Amino acid sequence: MTDPITCPECGGRRGEQFGELFLACRFCAGRGWVGAEHEPAEEVPEPPDGPPPVWEDRRWRDPGVAEALGCPYCFGSGQVTHVDRDRGALVTVACSCRTDPQS
Repeated sequence: MTDPITCPECGGRRGEQFGELFLACRFCAGRGWVGAEHEPAEEVPEPPDGPPPVWEDRRWRDPGVAEALGCPYCFGSGQVTHVDRDRGALVTVACSCRTDPQS
């Protein structure tokens, strides 16, 4: 962590004014300074490889959605299709909701 300093991107102006529109500096988030707990060079999380799996979406917790679509893996079709990039093939298998005796 460093001591607060004037933002090197906006020079402390906090952003740019275009008529009545003000665009905050993306580097300092419109503060005009960086450092301390607002250090842009501190730990930046790695971006995800892709979107999260559909079954982790919060909308599946809605009882109406879960009832209407059934299984979040196969959407009630009983089959799950996957692109195997290593083999260059489209793979379709039976969903666990149809093969699992506990579901």
